[in-house]
Amino acid sequence: MSKFKKKKNETPMISTASLPDIVFMLLFFFMVTTVLRETTLLITNKVPKATQLQKLEKKSLVSFIYVGKPKETNKYGSEPRIQVNDALIAPRDIPRFVFTEKDKLDEAERDKLTVSLKVDVETKMGIVSDVKQQLREADALKLNYSCGKGADARD
Repeated sequence: MSKFKKKKNETPMISTASLPDIVFMLLFFFMVTTVLRETTLLITNKVPKATQLQKLEKKSLVSFIYVGKPKETNKYGSEPRIQVNDALIAPRDIPRFVFTEKDKLDEAERDKLTVSLKVDVETKMGIVSDVKQQLREADALKLNYSCGKGADARD
């Protein structure tokens, strides 16, 4: 017999002391990188399709105006309406919207504000002309028409 006992090779326990730190780092990472939806559409908005598109470079300088028929026709009627952020507005309120959007930006970027119109396919041009006239009065001259990618079926 031997005088020395053989030690059993036991694997040491894995330390879980840093596990909460890892979980909070992952949680923080996903909170920072996740983009939340900004507006809830109160109107129907099926944008037209186009084959040649140009992507806007700086999304922080873009404000959206949605035009289309309301989803709740019994509450808002069946005529096309204008939506900015989460509210339906009249055309005369567009300059106030533009000024509040410009106030949110730095002073150097205020002239670079682009207004993007997301107009429903079924909307008549009368209300779009009213919106464009109000944007001219608010000195918001950088205008963009949003559309989807693909060929338009209405050709």
